[in-house]
Amino acid sequence: MEKKQNYKSLRTFIGAKNFNESRSFYKDLDFIEIELSNNMSYFRVDDKLGFYLQKAYVKDWVDNSMLFLEVENIEEYLAKIKSKNLTEKYTRVKLSEIVENDWGKEFFLHDPSGILWHIGCFYN
Repeated sequence: MEKKQNYKSLRTFIGAKNFNESRSFYKDLDFIEIELSNNMSYFRVDDKLGFYLQKAYVKDWVDNSMLFLEVENIEEYLAKIKSKNLTEKYTRVKLSEIVENDWGKEFFLHDPSGILWHIGCFYN
């Protein structure tokens, strides 16, 4: 009988049009940066949730990159993001209001490179 694998995390890689601007943006979102090299950082919120930001920009790749962050209280998290005035600080950042879907609620956040974050919570 094969032993069941105990997974520790799942991480994606995303690119950045302006690496330093994107680093600043994610730190403003309260991600913790771990610099891995001059060209890559790991951003995390805890031991299992995080992603790699690369100093690499391929327009088609970045324009089609999306991440989904599930949160417990979507209204509270949106208010927290709004309080940071990210759309004023970063000219290319976009933030939507909450929309309701059949499966739950979500809002959208585009980072300075255009990467689309779906931030949501599922109905129980």
